[in-house]
Amino acid sequence: MMELTTPVQYVKGIGPRVAEVLAGKGISTVEDLLYYLPFRYEDRLNPRGLGELRPGEMATVIAEVRGSGLFRTRRAGKDIFQMTAGQGRSKLTCLWFHGRYLMGKFQPGQLVALYGKVEENTWGRGGLQIIQPQFEILGENGEGEAADRAAQSLEVGRIVPIYESAANGKLTSRWFRRIIHSVLENLPEVAESIPAPICERMALIPRRQAFWQAHWPEAGESLAKLQAARTPGHRRLIFEELFFLELGLELKRRKQRTHPGISFELNDRVRQAIKRILPFHPTAAQKKVLKEIASDMQQPFPMRRLLQGDVGSGKTIVALEAAIIAIENGYQVALMAPTEILATQHYLSARRILEHAGYRILLLTGSMEQDRKRDLRRHIARGDAQLVIGTHALIQETVEFANIGLVIVDEQHRFGVIQRFKLMRKASESQVEVSYEPHCTPDGATARRRKLSSAPAEPDTLVMTATPIPRTLALTIYGDLDSSVLDELPPGRSPVITQRVPDERAAEVWDFVRKEAAAGHQTYVVYPVIEENEEREVKAAIQMYNKLRREILPGLRIGLLHGRLEAEEKDAVMRRFQKGEVDVLVSTTVIEVGVDVPNASVMVIEHAEMFGLAQLHQLRGRIGRGPAQSYCILMTGTKVSEEAEQRLQAMLGTSDGFKIAELDLELRGPGEFFGTRQAGMPSLRVANIVRDRDLLELAKKEAAALLADSNLEVPKPDLARAFGHLRSHWNRRYGLVEVG
Repeated sequence: MMELTTPVQYVKGIGPRVAEVLAGKGISTVEDLLYYLPFRYEDRLNPRGLGELRPGEMATVIAEVRGSGLFRTRRAGKDIFQMTAGQGRSKLTCLWFHGRYLMGKFQPGQLVALYGKVEENTWGRGGLQIIQPQFEILGENGEGEAADRAAQSLEVGRIVPIYESAANGKLTSRWFRRIIHSVLENLPEVAESIPAPICERMALIPRRQAFWQAHWPEAGESLAKLQAARTPGHRRLIFEELFFLELGLELKRRKQRTHPGISFELNDRVRQAIKRILPFHPTAAQKKVLKEIASDMQQPFPMRRLLQGDVGSGKTIVALEAAIIAIENGYQVALMAPTEILATQHYLSARRILEHAGYRILLLTGSMEQDRKRDLRRHIARGDAQLVIGTHALIQETVEFANIGLVIVDEQHRFGVIQRFKLMRKASESQVEVSYEPHCTPDGATARRRKLSSAPAEPDTLVMTATPIPRTLALTIYGDLDSSVLDELPPGRSPVITQRVPDERAAEVWDFVRKEAAAGHQTYVVYPVIEENEEREVKAAIQMYNKLRREILPGLRIGLLHGRLEAEEKDAVMRRFQKGEVDVLVSTTVIEVGVDVPNASVMVIEHAEMFGLAQLHQLRGRIGRGPAQSYCILMTGTKVSEEAEQRLQAMLGTSDGFKIAELDLELRGPGEFFGTRQAGMPSLRVANIVRDRDLLELAKKEAAALLADSNLEVPKPDLARAFGHLRSHWNRRYGLVEVG
């Protein structure tokens, strides 16, 4: 008997070889196959007549193949395959570029379904055409009753699901239709996974019915709702996927609270130590966030908190305040940054703020000489350093901490979840029973280093990001973390004026840079690449550095910073810029995060259309950090894509990082929001967290309610079934692992 857990190789028409191909698309079981939903639908119930078609519309037509062939054209200089389809006297031309693979595919008299954008025919003698249409061959028109039989089949006379093909097109959409329809017909029953009270409250249709509706919609179903995944069938399947994701994350949060943690003391001595390091009066937002963090750190279970703040909101000082709480309780703190330049920036900031108070801070990066790293590792293992700042080097096996109590991870999305937990596990590996000399604080008080038991407590974790995370992403990627938001800029920060300037007005931009330099202000000039590439007409950092220095801005002090420089060279350039010894810093995006130069008032971004929206916003955040009015100038080339135009308009329209993050998420989609696919991003098959954010919120609410102690109306069998479903799907379905 077929069940949801039945391996697909045992489904009639599949077998072991095809099962291997399907496994590459994440389809291993019958259930996986049913979650392979159509990516669109065609209305073949009432297909359009060729005479009804109008240029500019997307349309599905069913017509007869009249002829086909391959030809070359001077205009394209490439092979073009042309097929002519007809209905009576009406004709439609279909063109495929690089279409040699279609030779022999179409035969006169075949019935074919075509889908694509209708245009005026510019390749022949007028009429209409579809370029690169999607197609399916339905049958032979000359087979007597073949057309009538086809009308009763899965291919015509109904709303037809269209699936992504597999195996380089060998497993066609038509193949998936036949297999999935057969599976649904032969599947005796589908067990419910969501508890009945939730289904009733959410008005969810039964699971089996949802599969049928999503794959084989009824004739009267709205095509618009099908394409938008808003039918009752889609809604049920989407909610189910999000519900179990949120249920798993909520269980994970609760499980973490059962782990032994460090209950840090927050007494008057610790509070005074925090006040001593503050370089300015904190904002109300900083006070609120520090209170949330401090409250967590006093709890007997490990803190897991996400600290979000727009560029320049003061996250670093809040993180250092949290570090003081741990240090004054006799523990070490580790701060991990994604790049050496950012780690160095944190190190310099920490030294400036903390060293005068008597705390020892170390920097550990991969590019350091082996002897130097060995010496630093020895100090870390002995507990000589209270704050250790570094890159991925901190999670190397050779690095051992004496008694780590707090882990701070900056720009978490550049690491991934697993690396965060590797650093956290350093605590379990290093916290053994050891006695330490007392640490004398600046006021002479003694902070006793704790004697740890053989069952070590987990350190607290503070995850920071200057990339505002839209709520929908925070609920999925960081669902196991509590969230704090710094939504207020420190006093003295003036809004940055953002302008867009075409390349032909570059001379005006450089005149403005000269005037700012004469007024004692500094400028960043950012380029998208390091060296010229003949295939891309973009100015490069190295070439423009030389041109600015020799031709455009002679007399000004020009510096160059890019990722290929050695760490010492980068540090030297940044120190000169911070000291005001460089008027204009030519750079790539290595200055995107972490660089703090209050005197820099101008950010010129060349070829701004080539940068991502989050990148542009981060770059703009490097200025506006001092009292002078600051300016972000977006210089653009002649060719700007529609999507790039949207990014540029967003930069001109708002400086709110969270609004920009939401738009960036919509433009790029969740999988690419951070530039590369986030490690720890759940793998969703039917849900889209941008499109389905309303269902995500409801799923989180229902998952929390299910686990609430007061929730007694859910029958025990329903609970057992729900938790069983979660256990069997958590890793395999969502691609998430139980870490921490």
